[in-house]
Amino acid sequence: MHAPARSSRRLPVLALAVALVSAVVGAGGSTAHAAPQRSAAASAAGATLPFTSYEAESAVTGGQKIGPDYTQGTVASEASGRQAVKLSAGQSVQFTLTGAANAVNVAYNVPDGQSGSLAVYVNGTKLDRSLAVTSKYSYVDTSWIAGAKTHHFFDNARLLLGRNLQAGDTVKLEAASTQVTVDVADFEQVAAAATKPSGAISVVDKGADPTGQQDSTQAFRDAISAAKGSGGTVWIPAGDFKLGSELSGVENVTLQGAGSWYSVVHSSRFINQSNSAGRVRLKDFAVIGEVTERVDNNPDNFVNGSLGPNSSVSGMWIQHLKCGFWLTGNNDNLIVENNRILDTTADGLNLNGNAHGVQVRGNFLRNQGDDSLAMWSLNGADTGSSFSGNTISQPNLANGIAIYGGTDITVKDNLVQDTNALGSGIAISNQKFLDPFSPLAGTITVSGNTLVRTGAINPNWGHPMGALRVDAYDSAIEATVNITNTTIKDSPYSAYEFVSGSGTGKAVRNVTVDGSTVDKVGTVVVQAETPGAVKISNLKATGVGAAGVYNCPYPSGSGTFTLTDGGGNSGWSSTWSNCSAWPQAGAGNPDPDPARNLAQGRPATATGSADVYTPGKAVDGDANSYWESTNNAFPQALTVDLGSAQAVRRVVLKLPPSAAWGARTQTLSVLGSTDGSSFTTLAASKAYRFDPATGNTVTVTLPDSSPATRQLRVQVTANTGWPAAQLSEVEAYLK
Repeated sequence: MHAPARSSRRLPVLALAVALVSAVVGAGGSTAHAAPQRSAAASAAGATLPFTSYEAESAVTGGQKIGPDYTQGTVASEASGRQAVKLSAGQSVQFTLTGAANAVNVAYNVPDGQSGSLAVYVNGTKLDRSLAVTSKYSYVDTSWIAGAKTHHFFDNARLLLGRNLQAGDTVKLEAASTQVTVDVADFEQVAAAATKPSGAISVVDKGADPTGQQDSTQAFRDAISAAKGSGGTVWIPAGDFKLGSELSGVENVTLQGAGSWYSVVHSSRFINQSNSAGRVRLKDFAVIGEVTERVDNNPDNFVNGSLGPNSSVSGMWIQHLKCGFWLTGNNDNLIVENNRILDTTADGLNLNGNAHGVQVRGNFLRNQGDDSLAMWSLNGADTGSSFSGNTISQPNLANGIAIYGGTDITVKDNLVQDTNALGSGIAISNQKFLDPFSPLAGTITVSGNTLVRTGAINPNWGHPMGALRVDAYDSAIEATVNITNTTIKDSPYSAYEFVSGSGTGKAVRNVTVDGSTVDKVGTVVVQAETPGAVKISNLKATGVGAAGVYNCPYPSGSGTFTLTDGGGNSGWSSTWSNCSAWPQAGAGNPDPDPARNLAQGRPATATGSADVYTPGKAVDGDANSYWESTNNAFPQALTVDLGSAQAVRRVVLKLPPSAAWGARTQTLSVLGSTDGSSFTTLAASKAYRFDPATGNTVTVTLPDSSPATRQLRVQVTANTGWPAAQLSEVEAYLK
């Protein structure tokens, strides 16, 4: 039943063992939807971000919308919301801003082996600058990780626009020469570059080249040496600085830039040191590497090893490295806050043992090739440390947040979105990978987190991993694990999973779950696969797929799993009855975009058609093409197969918006069926006026009591403008 999960945690054991001996080697047609700076899912979860994200699939585009798709190894499955827009050369996607911006960062994909550019238009005028796009940092293969496929399809590219834009302005991105798939655009109002602090030592004064033509490693080393004796500041002014070698001996010093959009250090190994006296401050610059593959023996990280006690990292832009942070040794009381960590081939940050009092908070992480944030208690327990208020999007191998052992750990108020293969949104685990390992101990607090479209199929197991997983992989869970006030939305599989991932039946004990909102799960709310016990209270679930509970400990005869009802639960009382068959995603299987048009692109049939005006033209997404029924033969009907029974609550009907289509009234009703033969009236016959002055659009609102429908039918009995039924679009929505 369970093949070893090995997640993407780590490579061949021999290679990793060699790495760890060194103690410093890491493994390490409308406006686009604007995502609020805090998640709409739960206002308390996630980081407060300086940008607003706009999804390409919700923007105006002539390109092809792809997804939603949860299939491992597809481009759409790694996209935000599991959807994106594919642009052929000459095609574009246009965003309408909802606030001020002077910069943009775009998450994109291009075919393997290709490069090109995105032309940028502001309010219809082409800029003299463009966004370079490349597959160089994408398409990562990790053959040593069981269950992995080629992954890491997306990359991020950023651009200062050179002008200040306001709400209502438009920005169009046009594929210039190669196919580009656009996922999401982050628009931001970047503040002016900061000025040099008084008394700071500039790296330029020590010989650094701000044009990036000459190597500046020695100048950085000299500036650090000059400043650290007095606890001073090294100033990195606006410019591009190339560092061909790593820095070490960094302690008792501040490295400060003019801002992460201005001061850019090009380095694939920035700091690599096994110890430090501490009091290091890294702030307000970018470190962008050239790491294109994952080589776990190489310390290709922003920080590899130790910054020493009482250090901090803030306001950084960290990109194209293996890991952002692979932390070993003494990092006591380290604060990592308000940073962006993008496009790493492995972890975003890993506290790799002996981390005490570390706070990781308010960061944004996107497109990690392993756990976005992890604590791994190897060679000594991580203790009293926390991940709080972070936003994590699209880890494409492993978990959003993973806690592997440790004592008195807190995971609080984080937002995790769109996990892909081999991972959950949050994993609380005793998977050790190597020894000496310190299992979970004390109190593990998991509170106030929001998980959206998280959990994935584990190909090694042949069944899913839940949105939030508690895993007695190598040893029983003996710590007190308190999981409170969790929001789980649109999980493709289960919400909570309790498992011994090694398939050895280790017990999960001392777990309480209190105060959960579960909105749509594909399979079950509780997935219990190992002996143990959990108490669940105040868990309210809607949109449950197959059943409320799967309670089938493995291996057979290993023991029982006791689920105690603490009261206040609702919506998940049923139990999956057949432990020999894994529940498949059912009626509660979440739509990755609940606002999408369910009818677009679906099969459509009609009682009759005139000439070339066939029923498919009513579901092609083009309001200018239309279906017209056989003339002079009322009643006429068009039926759309939605593919599965859906709780449709709103039907939008359109005619071509051109003024040439004069106003007319059509008398029609809406019917639904689940078998294609027996239809129920969802909206009674009524006269609806189509008027080009209002877009030639009418909306039919269906009552909440309407049954789920698969075959959606619009039946027309009269039309004052033509002796036939006419519809250019039939759109169906859940709300």
